[in-house]
Amino acid sequence: MRKLLFPLAFITVLISCSDETTIFENTKDDLALETNDGVLEGSILFDQAGVLDILEEATITGKSFSAKNDLAGDHPLTLVAQVKVPSFSAGTNLTASHVAISGDYAYVSYNTVDERYVGGVDIVNVSDPTRPRVTSRLYYTNADINAITYYNGHIYLAGGVDAERSVTATDNSFVARIQVSNGRMNLDAGILYGFQPGYNATDVEVFNNQVFLTSGREGYVTTYNTQDMVKQNEAPFMDLRSVAVADNRLAVLDASQGVTLLDAALGTVSTIAIESDFGINTKRTLDFRDDTIIVAEGENGAGIYNAGTGALQEYIPILLDPKGVDRGDVVTNAVANNDGLLLMANGGAGLCLSEEKNNSTKIVGIIQIEGSVNFVASKGDYIFAASGKEGLQIIKLNRPDASLVSRCSDLSAYNGTANLNINAGQNLAYRGSKRFNTMNVSGALLLCGSWTVRDQVNLNANGLLEMNGTLVVGRNNRRRNITVNSGATLRIEGNLTVYGDIILNDGARLEFIGDDSVVNVFGDVKRNGSVTVDGTFRDIRNKF
Repeated sequence: MRKLLFPLAFITVLISCSDETTIFENTKDDLALETNDGVLEGSILFDQAGVLDILEEATITGKSFSAKNDLAGDHPLTLVAQVKVPSFSAGTNLTASHVAISGDYAYVSYNTVDERYVGGVDIVNVSDPTRPRVTSRLYYTNADINAITYYNGHIYLAGGVDAERSVTATDNSFVARIQVSNGRMNLDAGILYGFQPGYNATDVEVFNNQVFLTSGREGYVTTYNTQDMVKQNEAPFMDLRSVAVADNRLAVLDASQGVTLLDAALGTVSTIAIESDFGINTKRTLDFRDDTIIVAEGENGAGIYNAGTGALQEYIPILLDPKGVDRGDVVTNAVANNDGLLLMANGGAGLCLSEEKNNSTKIVGIIQIEGSVNFVASKGDYIFAASGKEGLQIIKLNRPDASLVSRCSDLSAYNGTANLNINAGQNLAYRGSKRFNTMNVSGALLLCGSWTVRDQVNLNANGLLEMNGTLVVGRNNRRRNITVNSGATLRIEGNLTVYGDIILNDGARLEFIGDDSVVNVFGDVKRNGSVTVDGTFRDIRNKF
């Protein structure tokens, strides 16, 4: 978010006025829907999909063991796909700025890094994790979109307008409401706009039929009615960056002073003074987590504060990848939490994963994805990272299913090395959720849970591997295979994804148990001789 004024020249029709905020209905002259299905389908990239490495804190700080003796890591994450940044004649330099998640859809906003003011919006269907789809795309030819949220059949956009260059805008910041249905934007229903003071609109949230919009320097936090977008209340602030609403609690982040908690009428309830340098024209967010507030504080990382007392509980610093990062881009832009996990969008320093343990936050490491991470959201079993020019990155947490954990509860949790070797004559069984480097099975192994393997999986002669849950092997830009040798059996009940080949040598057997197994092979299924494939399964890419 590198500029404060967003030139916008809406050709509009006046609907109503309320004090300093004017509501307009857009006639669509300054925006366009993408109608080419081929463009939408081609926006999903699987080039780097697959098992994700996590550069762990111990490795970065030089405290890890050698790779040979490293333990298998927790959090077996996989990159499902990326959504390529839109590009069109008027906008060839867009970056992903924000993402909101609701139901089966991800809503993504885009702005521009150069001096032009061009933006866009994507709706991505993520109901099938094996095949996400862009279902609708909107181009703005003269506006950056900095934030987006969804509520009750509409998306709400936060952007900006250069009032001096616009014939209709009364102030620099704007909020827009667009109707959506079944993953598609409906411009025929009209778009409502509201304008308010402030150099640009920085964030938007909707709660209990109220729209909360923040605008930057010399701006306001303002509430609008969701039905007609008429202003209800407003409160001035020096430099607002973000707003958070949860369980009837409302907070805003003012870069000039810190966090302010507000009541329903936008009156100040309490303040949390923060002295961090939040930077100029930068994206910074805050989020509620139980009785705390997590604040993205730029170079200082993330601060966790008691929401009631305002006391600082801890700072989560920014880890640096030893490959080196431009210091000016090492800043925490946004934070998100999901059932004990804390995610920090640290710009050029990447996406940092931490977890709550024993009433404190333990850094796990940096998730190895490309791009400068501007924003992160997480819900359910997924992480959604807005990674600048790398677009939206969809990451699966691969948490074990609760019922699966129950069925396998008598097994021991795996806590061994990252290179799993089962020798001939061994018969072992484990439950859990781990990241492996390699897997070699000559004896018998049962795995219950969620597992990723960075490199090869080999079932040697007469070996047996039974997997109940999720197993992902390799990465699409660094393919690795599963090889099942003579007399060996691979038995799957659940989900198997292979970024590479399944090689079945003469005498090999592949079995699928139950009626709900899914196999997703990005390479080929190679049958070298007489092999057996048995059972019911869904073949995502028709490789069998």
